[in-house]
Amino acid sequence: MGNGYAVVDVETTGLSPGHHHRVIEVAVVHVDSSGRRTDEWCTLVNPRRDLGAQDVHGISAAEVRRAPEFAGIAGELAARLSGRVLVAHNLSFDLRFLSAEFARLGYELAASGLCTMQLAGRYLGASSRSLVACCAAADVPMGKAHSALHDARAASGLLVRCLDRVGAVAPVHLDVPRSSAFAVQRSRGHASEQHFLAKLVRLLPRVETPRGDEYLDVLDRALVDRHLSADEQEELVDVARALELGLPDVMALHRGYLAALAETAWDDGVLSADEEADLRLVASLLGVDVVLQPPVQLSLGDLVVFTGQMREPRDVWESRALSAGLAVHGGVTKKTALVIAADPDSMSGKADKARTYGIPVVSEDLFAGLLGELTGGRR
Repeated sequence: MGNGYAVVDVETTGLSPGHHHRVIEVAVVHVDSSGRRTDEWCTLVNPRRDLGAQDVHGISAAEVRRAPEFAGIAGELAARLSGRVLVAHNLSFDLRFLSAEFARLGYELAASGLCTMQLAGRYLGASSRSLVACCAAADVPMGKAHSALHDARAASGLLVRCLDRVGAVAPVHLDVPRSSAFAVQRSRGHASEQHFLAKLVRLLPRVETPRGDEYLDVLDRALVDRHLSADEQEELVDVARALELGLPDVMALHRGYLAALAETAWDDGVLSADEEADLRLVASLLGVDVVLQPPVQLSLGDLVVFTGQMREPRDVWESRALSAGLAVHGGVTKKTALVIAADPDSMSGKADKARTYGIPVVSEDLFAGLLGELTGGRR
């Protein structure tokens, strides 16, 4: 494959270059066509602005202050990319930032490439999208997350596992004058991810929505500190727009994201107070309903009951349930599998009776997802 591959990773001050966020660390690992790692290079980059979520990437202002600006390393970086196939884990994220940085200097990085997040799911049996999970599935050594060099090395390991199955991809062509760039490395370790959400996102399953995993990978980055600032919310809108995802797509992804978090939290059969608080927080940030009952699955012939005034007419929901092979009843009995409520916290007689029997009470949004799983499984 020509000169081989350039596996890149960037650490950034935020989620979207459209909101003036910048690259603060970049790494490139060269891999030849036989899968041999031949070279690597990494440097911090001075963005001339605040550094964003320092508790995540662990880069200090003192370290960045002595680093070159992007203009100072653009020629060196371009030389390391040009003539090679560009590779990254969630390529669209890294490519948007690199393209924006070069564009500020008047150069166009018009490149395609290979995404190891997609390759690992297609060829290596990785059921989750995170770099950590993909490396675990492929038995690839993983260094410390949120370090550009460690992440690029890990992604290069995933690439090597897939080399015999990737097709021809056009290499990067980027003509930027080379200068005497100096690289500045991190002087210390970076923050480790300790809290509940950071650990759970590594386990979340992939989604079928086209480009949905690319959006959710950025959402993982945004939610790692359990906070979505107004700027981050706008940045996510920009990311969705860049990926050509509409509002219905994004809301469906948010609902699925929360449901996957809840299912992972329930894996040990217990939902702790801390886990419940985190799920409620993430639900409020994503603008979706939280469901705290154990994961629910429906089977053909299950009995369901509706209560409350739905957003859509109840007869429409009943028709959907019947078409999916469920039975609909007007009252709750011990044989009822599920109660669907306009408000899952409903205090209606049906909802109260369901709780006394240990029957889940769910929102119509969650029920819509369960119907999709039920009908999808019959195809």
